[in-house]
Amino acid sequence: MIDCETTRLAWNSLDIERGELLANKPYSEMYLSEGSTRPHYLSYDHWLRDQPAERLSQKRAEADALFHRVGITFAVYGQEEGAERLIPFDIVPRVLPLEEWIRLEGGLKQRVRALNAFIHDIYHDQQILKAGVIPPEQVLCNSQYRPEMQGVDVPGGIYAHIAGIDIVRDDAGNSACSRTTCGYPRASRTCSRTAR
Repeated sequence: MIDCETTRLAWNSLDIERGELLANKPYSEMYLSEGSTRPHYLSYDHWLRDQPAERLSQKRAEADALFHRVGITFAVYGQEEGAERLIPFDIVPRVLPLEEWIRLEGGLKQRVRALNAFIHDIYHDQQILKAGVIPPEQVLCNSQYRPEMQGVDVPGGIYAHIAGIDIVRDDAGNSACSRTTCGYPRASRTCSRTAR
């Protein structure tokens, strides 16, 4: 018998532990540890230093207003308020050198392909569950699991039309994925925390 509640509690405590682990390793995208600006941020850093704080606050407010107006939000399922929240957005861009972007892009594409392959397997042969790689209750007890999708082939094998992949860095600057969410095109609402 699958104990969905125990599995859900264990999964949530794992999320908290991962969050605490990641929070203990700060990394500055713009500045080196001794305080100098990373080479690929030099021109942006010069521009940013010349901007008055009020202008940056104004631009932040404008971005928030635009996101609300256009509907760039996500729903937080399971919370009483259930309100749509703005997608987190930083007006300071993350600047990446080309060679780092090429490596990161390849990993992100691979992750999305793997996510779609995982979902296909869940709704078809369930080899990953049969092999014991993932306990069946973590999938089958998930409120987003849809038994009616079992055996359904989707166009192009694309189940996750939208993937939100949270990238973090450790204190040495190595990139890692901390969380992946997948969604579907209905107003870009987040639908599931499918892969971690």
